[in-house]
Amino acid sequence: MRFILIDKIVSLESGKEIKAVKSVSLAEEYLADHFPTFPVLPGVLLLEGLIESASWLVREAENFAHSMILLEQARNVKYRSFLAPGARIEYTVQARTIEENLSSFNGFGLSEGQKIVEARFGLRHFNLADESPTMAAVDAAIIENMKKRWKLLSSQKTKKEN
Repeated sequence: MRFILIDKIVSLESGKEIKAVKSVSLAEEYLADHFPTFPVLPGVLLLEGLIESASWLVREAENFAHSMILLEQARNVKYRSFLAPGARIEYTVQARTIEENLSSFNGFGLSEGQKIVEARFGLRHFNLADESPTMAAVDAAIIENMKKRWKLLSSQKTKKEN
């Protein structure tokens, strides 16, 4: 199962900061198990929302140079409250560094003015063809798919500053 934890990118300062939103729906499959009588977005998916936001910041800053952007490390992760169906969270992620294959970030998520999650984390970015040249076509397909999703997420109200 693949989760997409960003509904829209609301602002972007290239290579520096991104703000993205997620609205939680009771229809989301994982809520049936987490928890049946008290459904809330799992904490690991709150963190994944920060990671996904940062991944878009990397992709845009590097002009989609890498097919893979993965969590390298997470530190100081703090969960402060629950996020139930019907709620909306706005993620703010600031880049500390974005280098060729590694990047580091500070981020937090707010819901109704309350901080729900915060973390410091690092991402690793690479192409599958770096290890196996036969994977170049897979890299190209993934990057093309990410470019299409980027257009959907960043359309209309995205503020882009250089």
